[in-house]
Amino acid sequence: MKFLLGLIVGLLIIPVAGFIYYHVGHPPVAVADQPFLLERELVRAPLHARIEKEMPKAAPIEPSDTNLEAGAHIYRQQCAACHGLYGRPSSFANHMYPDAPPLWAPHRNGVVGVSDDPPGETYWKVANGIRLTGMPAFSKVLNQTQMWQVSLLLSRADQPLPAAALDVLKQPLDLDSIMPVSSQQDSAPPQKITDMKLDAVPSPLPANGTSPDGK
Repeated sequence: MKFLLGLIVGLLIIPVAGFIYYHVGHPPVAVADQPFLLERELVRAPLHARIEKEMPKAAPIEPSDTNLEAGAHIYRQQCAACHGLYGRPSSFANHMYPDAPPLWAPHRNGVVGVSDDPPGETYWKVANGIRLTGMPAFSKVLNQTQMWQVSLLLSRADQPLPAAALDVLKQPLDLDSIMPVSSQQDSAPPQKITDMKLDAVPSPLPANGTSPDGK
């Protein structure tokens, strides 16, 4: 009887202690906090196993100059803020948890970005995102051709790229361009963001199902 009672109490202590710790204690939730013991290992194992199982084994498009240039434009619009540009690292990537890896700079024994990963692995990450990392899923934002274009581009980050693609990647990312303001705009009343017709601004990307070259 005492053994059974002790077993029940022991089983109850664990969830109660966990509840108290997560609601009253100081669990690591800020970027600067130390991670849990084995946190990264516990996350990486199932992530890598699923990617290995589900990633496409071959790209359906060729890494042509046209596709690589299109991939550069997509990368600039969708990825550069976190992962940086050619010769221009992101200003806040190191202040994320986990940090957003620079995709145009060498790391891990001189590997540039994810150029040592198969394009299918990068495609899976682009399409599905990765939970709790800040990496979004782009399967509802980009079509399959666009995701392959940026994936093939990143797989060649350590190789010579077409001049047009490289030019796109070398330009600074200006997120807040200074535009001339007329005196009429200066005198206009303040406008709430909810009053603006944001959907009237055309998207820089083709609609889903259409590749940048119109095919």
